[in-house]
Amino acid sequence: MHLKERLRHEALRLGFARIGFASPAAHPAGERLRLWLDLDYAGDMAWLHRRTQERADPTSLAPWARTILVAALPYASLEPENSLPQNARISRYARGKDYHEVMKRRLGRLGEFLAEISPGARSSPVVDTGAVLEKPWAASAGLGWQGKHTNLIDPESGSWFFLGELLIDLELEPDSATVTDRCGSCTRCLEACPTQAFSEPYVLDSRKCISYLTIEHRGVIPEELRAGMGNWVFGCDVCQEVCPWNQGMVQGDKEFEAGGDAPVLAELLRMSREEFHLRFAGTPLRRTGWRRLVRNVAVALGNSGDPRAVEPLRDALAIPDPLIQEHVQWALRRLGAESSSAAQVSTGPPG
Repeated sequence: MHLKERLRHEALRLGFARIGFASPAAHPAGERLRLWLDLDYAGDMAWLHRRTQERADPTSLAPWARTILVAALPYASLEPENSLPQNARISRYARGKDYHEVMKRRLGRLGEFLAEISPGARSSPVVDTGAVLEKPWAASAGLGWQGKHTNLIDPESGSWFFLGELLIDLELEPDSATVTDRCGSCTRCLEACPTQAFSEPYVLDSRKCISYLTIEHRGVIPEELRAGMGNWVFGCDVCQEVCPWNQGMVQGDKEFEAGGDAPVLAELLRMSREEFHLRFAGTPLRRTGWRRLVRNVAVALGNSGDPRAVEPLRDALAIPDPLIQEHVQWALRRLGAESSSAAQVSTGPPG
């Protein structure tokens, strides 16, 4: 069996849905990245301004690389039970184990398999914390096309999957089956975005994106965007949910499954920093941290329209953190309630 086919077979055994191969020569998407950064669409994500050369040219990252293997790992595409305005909405990819660890571990195993069947072969796994433009490389490897919502779409399984790469020092023939863009005249993702984060088709202004606001943004969420956030507290799936290519059910990997009901917003607001670390250890939610999650939950409660949210919000005013208090006070005003005159509002430094 050819080396590539043996790698495909092993990748399927490891749980990957598909893999593709591409040449690591400089990718034209690098210029689009620079233009996007010049428009300041990256917001607070200063790390995207660093290592731009490596992102478009993996050989700058690993001069020994001769092939880039791109792998797709599916995650669950089902909503949890009890997804109501009083419950927190968490992006589907973040409800199970941290995908960075899962993806890197499995890519590492694929690299070990390569070394077994081709002694001396060198490889290095890369996930999205590394400097590689994943979606453009996945498109070059024939795994799909980048849709108007900027996610990669596989015509057979939609866009509910993670991407990862394995840099290899062997020169393997690239896959030439480029998938044609099939978005056509459809604009459902653009129209459905609650905060109108797409400046044009295929271009996302991260500063307006709910995923960015709830995960990457470290400061005060602009007031004009808060209502559109609904009850999302970590990430957002709206543009993928309305995509016609995602209307079928996709079986996700078991490591990303999370059973049970969606978390109750009021319970999350009352959660201590220690409880946060215990509850969300080993999941993507740890990335946002307790402070920003509480900020996001306060906004979601303000959008809930539920008068029962007033009491936990007033209790949260006692948290000695100006960022949290700013969003709690907004939530109370949105629910038509003033903060209790008995509440001792601190303006001291974060606790």
